[in-house]
Parts: sequence; C-alpha cells; structure tokens
Amino acid sequence: MPSTNSHGSKRAILYARVSTDEQVSSGHSLDQQLEALREYAAREGYEVLEEVVDAGYGGGSLARPGMDRVRDLVAAGNVSMVLAQDRDRFARKVVLNGLLDEEFSKHDCKNKALNDYGDDSPEGALMRGIQTQFAEYERAKITERTRRGKVAKARKGQILRSSKPPFGFRYTATSDGLLIHKPEMAVVEKIFRMAAAGLGRHAIQTRLYAEGVPSPKGERVWSRSTLKKILFSDLYIPYSRDELAGLVPAEVLARVDADARFGIWWFGRKQVTVTGYSPSLPGKRRAAL
Repeated sequence: MPSTNSHGSKRAILYARVSTDEQVSSGHSLDQQLEALREYAAREGYEVLEEVVDAGYGGGSLARPGMDRVRDLVAAGNVSMVLAQDRDRFARKVVLNGLLDEEFSKHDCKNKALNDYGDDSPEGALMRGIQTQFAEYERAKITERTRRGKVAKARKGQILRSSKPPFGFRYTATSDGLLIHKPEMAVVEKIFRMAAAGLGRHAIQTRLYAEGVPSPKGERVWSRSTLKKILFSDLYIPYSRDELAGLVPAEVLARVDADARFGIWWFGRKQVTVTGYSPSLPGKRRAAL
C-alpha cells in the first residue's frame, strides 16, 4: 500500500497529460484520465490535494508547467502519492521516470500509475523500468510510422497539414490544398520587392515596423528568422511546369497544368551549413551555404 505522510493520512496529487498529437480515441484524453484517477483515489481512500494537467506537452522532457507544479507541491511536503493513469504520462523515458522516483522519495512521496506492474520491491521496480522502456519503443514505432506516412503523402504531391498554414495561404475546405490569402500575400510581395531593391533583412524589418505591418504571429516586430523563412522558401517562387521537372515526382508532374505557375512546399528537406578553415587565413573561419 502507498506510504502515508507524518500526519498518518493519504494525500494525493492527480496528474494527467496529453500531447498535441494524441486524440481522444487513443484513450489518453484529459477528462478520461482524471475520471479514472478520481475513482482510484476515492476507492483507495486518498484525499486529493490538487488535479494538475499538461495539455499539449510531450513526455520526452520534464519541462512542462504542470509537472513543475507537481514537483513544487511534492517538495513542499505533505504529499503521499502522485497518481497518473499510465507510466508514460509521467515521462516516456526510463531515466526521467527514475529521476522523479528518486526526487519524490526524498519527500516521502511516491508516484504511481494505474497500469503499473509489480509492487514496491526491487523486482517491481525492474518491471516498471521494463514497462517504461516498452512505452519508449512503442513511441519510436509510432513516430517512424508517422514519418514514413508523411513521406509517402509528400511523394504523391499531397498537402501535409500542420496546425497553421504558411503565411499568405489558407487551407482548402478539404485540407488537401492551399489557397492564396490576398491580404497576407500582399505583405509577402512587399517583402520580396524590398529584397529585390537591395534591402537586407534588418532594413526590411525596420520598414515593416515603421509601416505597422503585423507579423505572422500578430506582433509589431518581425523577426529576421521569419523574414528569412519567407525569402528563402520555394513556396513563394512561381515555377513553370518545365522548371518542376526533376524536382517533383513524375506522377505529380503529370497532374500539373502546363499554363500555371506553382510554388514548392518541401517536406523533409534540411538546410546544411558547411564550415571550414582557409589555409591561407590561419584562424579565420570560412563558411559556405
């Protein structure tokens, strides 16, 4: 049975977490987790001190507002148990779960998942470690399966929808294409005109601020990284059908209108910076993109 604090009562914190890519159908919705935890706490005679949630945070790190709150409450004392529905709700890595176990034990507190294997014996701790490793493995499989699915869609020329469309565009009603959003695209055109006139990103940033043009995040100041993302994106460059040959798969090219112009929205492409040292300039670093 869970340990009690110095006052002889059992006090628990209920913790629930769901990442941005987890859906209700996965069995990890916040409401569902909390309901199961409340039932367990009531059945086992725990006084619930607080319910803490992390919505939209992955389990690969402990840097989460809710988890910070849990750790602060445990450190303050008078907490017997931190309860979660599954072990991977605390963290998806063995080392992170071990860190929490050690940290909580210093304050006479334990963490428990409703799907835990074993008891508090060394064998039980071993089983929980294996359980967490299996969760890591399952997550890696899901991540790789998702990546391969996205690659397959990209090779077919299909849109890979994210939470927000690229600046200057909106998703179609069926989310399988992009539509030009004229007010934002006018800003994109302004940025390219200034760049064509020889202005650098700092100067463009200053002009946009002076004109009160809001950034994609609705802020007054445009970051130079945002400007770079727009200026170096093939999405805003009009390619002809002939220019697309060799850049996109043949099956995608076959569907392209020969009289239209298209931007390219890449998936999986990375910019690589190569650095080296010039033998003629000792100590001076030479970089090439």
